[in-house]
Amino acid sequence: MAKPKPFETKLGAGGETHQTVPEKGEHSASDAHLTTNQGIRVSDNQNSLKAGARGPTLLEDFVLREKIFHFDHERIPERVVHARGSGAHGFFEATDDISDLSKAAVFKKGTKTPVFTRFSTVAGGAGSVDTPRDVRGFAVKFYTSEGNWDLVGNNIPVFFIQDAMKFPDLAHAVKMEANCGYPQAASAHDTFWDWASLMPETTHMLMWAMSDRTIPRSLRMIEGFGVHTFQMINAAGKSSFVKFHWKPKLGLQSTVWDEALKLQAADNDYHRRDLFEAIDAGDFPEWELGIQVFDRAFAEAQPYDVLDSTKLIPEEDIPVRIIGRMVLDRNPDNFFAETEQVAYCASNIVPGIDFSNDPLLQGRLFSYLDTQLKRLGSTNFHQLPINAPKCPVINFQRDGHMQTAVPKGRANYEPNSLIDHGETGGPRECPMTGFESTTMPTGDNEEGDKLRVRAELFADHYSQARQFWISLTDNERAHVASSFTFELSKVGQLNQVPPRMVGNLRNVAEELAQRVADGLGIELPRKAKAAREPVDLEPSPAVSIQKNMKDTLEGRSVGILYADGSDGAEIDAVVAAITAAKGKSVLIAPKVGGAKLADGSLRKADGQLAGTPSQLFDAVAIVLSESATALLLKESAAIDFVANAFVHLKAIGANDAAQPLLDKARVEPDDGITDLGNDFIAAAKLRHFDREPKVRNLA
Repeated sequence: MAKPKPFETKLGAGGETHQTVPEKGEHSASDAHLTTNQGIRVSDNQNSLKAGARGPTLLEDFVLREKIFHFDHERIPERVVHARGSGAHGFFEATDDISDLSKAAVFKKGTKTPVFTRFSTVAGGAGSVDTPRDVRGFAVKFYTSEGNWDLVGNNIPVFFIQDAMKFPDLAHAVKMEANCGYPQAASAHDTFWDWASLMPETTHMLMWAMSDRTIPRSLRMIEGFGVHTFQMINAAGKSSFVKFHWKPKLGLQSTVWDEALKLQAADNDYHRRDLFEAIDAGDFPEWELGIQVFDRAFAEAQPYDVLDSTKLIPEEDIPVRIIGRMVLDRNPDNFFAETEQVAYCASNIVPGIDFSNDPLLQGRLFSYLDTQLKRLGSTNFHQLPINAPKCPVINFQRDGHMQTAVPKGRANYEPNSLIDHGETGGPRECPMTGFESTTMPTGDNEEGDKLRVRAELFADHYSQARQFWISLTDNERAHVASSFTFELSKVGQLNQVPPRMVGNLRNVAEELAQRVADGLGIELPRKAKAAREPVDLEPSPAVSIQKNMKDTLEGRSVGILYADGSDGAEIDAVVAAITAAKGKSVLIAPKVGGAKLADGSLRKADGQLAGTPSQLFDAVAIVLSESATALLLKESAAIDFVANAFVHLKAIGANDAAQPLLDKARVEPDDGITDLGNDFIAAAKLRHFDREPKVRNLA
């Protein structure tokens, strides 16, 4: 393989972006030199220093270390990113024998391992809301018999950047703007899109971020991904590449954009409450752990680099093999002590698992540990109960702030000969069963000169973004185009940014770029020059939510609107049908105390109409008398309850007496509008996306 050339992003005269090899001596004006905190001029702010183009990141890279070190310590005590989170205890059970791939005890078939899992948003602070358009963190701490293993990932299989050098820039750009402190928990603003439009490598992740993956219905209905390529090591020392996947038992489900916005008003804690209450009710969320395993030959045959975190391996190329399941069955006893103090470190792995030379992963190995020191105030954060391993911990790492252990004896170094004098000599290294790093060459130039470069295939920023686009359904594509349009419409003062971003999108799909340009009311800009021309890939149906939704009501909830005079038998029949389908019924009445039914009995409500809008449910049933319908026709909350359910593509079941309310809410007939019979349960299991064209102007 030829030695790859370094490349950097340049802004062309027409506003387009391209990447080029800098000429020797090219630099910025003398008054704009980028320096370290010590005043040392930085020659390359795009790439970390590596031993060869695809080799490991070097510890001597003081520019990278200082940059990430400073970034990690910018906020106290809240997490810099992933500040708002929800966690739960549970267990992981290995269900398949993969001893041929890994010697890790956690994967021994039948083994049950305690876990603590934390889900989070990324951009917002701890006091923000649950339902913005954002990536969701998916971090699992396995308390294995060989030590803690932290699988720290997201609900999207790729990431914005290729090299950890750019992570502080990403976080700064997407966070609230430095001069004004807003917007909170949102990427729809100038600085994020200015940065993203100048970084073509973000394009694939932007396609996912603008899709419905970032407005999930529930944390129980998201996938999880390790993002990076890792290695598995078996007892013979043989290594294989691996990518980790979490597949939810309840399947994927999302909200729609208007619904997500209204959920923020209805319940800021919607996802947190949903997770907590499901576990509290015994409806334990469950995920299957799957792996994609491949070797060097497969890696070298791909048109992308497997060490590039902006790329995925299509499931159609390597199907996901299920090797275990995770069940979350216990809520935290104390939110602060557990969910807030839990400390995940990407560097926490166990024998049988190892890292790859992914340059983004390499930076995380430094960043996480350093971050926990600042956030939790002590090198002894691992002694907090939520972080403490459930296997013996014996070493000579003593003292430090908040040390809770009381080590005894003189032995605090190794090796020592104190045992020869009748004293306890302490632990010794364990060559037979201890952790050993492995190397797995992935191509030429794995080791070599120290270079600030990226491998050539890393320069292909658009092929998989294009593959994502062609893999979606028509209305999923419409959602992506609408998301780009909305986000870019929020760019205020930087008029050059939207055309630049649309110019990048022309490398993905002309149709997408034209839709966004039309939505923004701008001329279609010149196509941005790609650093490496994209190639056409086969569609990957696995990336689509709608192509993979499960036809089920399990884990979903149905709001039943009733009022004075409603037929109790009708209500009971709907509740029974929902329960039989493993759904949850929530009774909604105009008054807090409930309503008096046709037979004179009082039926208590679970929620009051004005405070329990339909966006909280997956489907709604309307069970009213003629007199109650006449009164509710004058209530905006009732009209909105039905109208929003229709606009948000949900099934609506109604009795004949409720029809005037549906008419007032401008509900038109389709497959999702039914009576209260069996057809309603079938309709309630799905979103009715075919309805979307006729409701687009109603939202």
